[in-house]
Amino acid sequence: MAHLIFAVPGDLATLTGGYAYAREIIRCWKAAGHSVQHIPLGEGFPSPSQDVLEDACRQLAATPEDATILIDGLAYGVLPAAFLQQARRRWLALVHHPLALETGVDPAQQVILKMSERAALAEASQVIVTSPATARELVTSYAVPEQKITVALPGVEASGRASGGEGVPLLLSVGTLTRRKGHDVLVAALSELGDLDWQCRFVGSIDRDPEVTESLRRAISRAGLDQRIDIVGEVDAAGLQKEYHQADIFVLASRYEGYGMVFAEAMAHGLPVIACHAGAVPDTVPDSAGMLVPVDDAPALAGAVRLLLTDRSRRQVLSDGAWQHGQGLARWPDTSRIIADIMEQTA
Repeated sequence: MAHLIFAVPGDLATLTGGYAYAREIIRCWKAAGHSVQHIPLGEGFPSPSQDVLEDACRQLAATPEDATILIDGLAYGVLPAAFLQQARRRWLALVHHPLALETGVDPAQQVILKMSERAALAEASQVIVTSPATARELVTSYAVPEQKITVALPGVEASGRASGGEGVPLLLSVGTLTRRKGHDVLVAALSELGDLDWQCRFVGSIDRDPEVTESLRRAISRAGLDQRIDIVGEVDAAGLQKEYHQADIFVLASRYEGYGMVFAEAMAHGLPVIACHAGAVPDTVPDSAGMLVPVDDAPALAGAVRLLLTDRSRRQVLSDGAWQHGQGLARWPDTSRIIADIMEQTA
């Protein structure tokens, strides 16, 4: 079995899709008998302090000279290209989505991030991406040769079908409360549906961007929806399974997704999905499983939610389509095997 090195910035226990991906890859590698070395690269990426960046480079430089190292894209894209070139390791970048495409990054910083990531990717032996959409973006906008890219779709856990509720329909929205996830658009949409019965739960970290969280709380209060929208915060894996199981409809108005693991998880539970035509979402959510509306279009989002709340037959058709599609999604051992094979071939 191989010795696999995976460098990840920040706290591996963080409850986001990207960190869940890293945790599952490491778990499956160990279960398959591989020797796994996790290198923690420090906090603050993709905007680390100079001390954190220098320490990350020192840790990477301390690996064996012939090492093949997978580095999470949250850090890889801001590592100095000169360091990557001089260190003479076989670098593999794991890119969920380009750093410059994070919503809320100012134009000047977008330019800096894109230049840095493009230069860093030029030094990678191989690039792992989590969706075909991200692969296309790297080819067209970052000059990464297509033959250097491998798609390793996130896996899902086998799970039972959501049972929903017999009473008031429950909408579920899973995602960290940041601007990119579009909760503000969802609140605006739900404010147009006061004539219908529904409850909604926002599940995800409230601490990543406190300003966004407070803005959402104010918007919910202004709309008179305090008793109908519940900001739950983070939950553990068991809690998240419970959230999916009790829901009737999954809705998230993301402005961009490099894949959208929560959409896959929702479909694996048989939940019909309402989302935006953004990034990789059209690749992730087929027409048979959900409805996509334009980004930042609250009226269109409201219309889609209204349709599924009032047309039970349509909701059931999409639920059946989601369940069927979800059963064919990749499982984590498959994803981890794809990456391990690429690392061994590159060594």
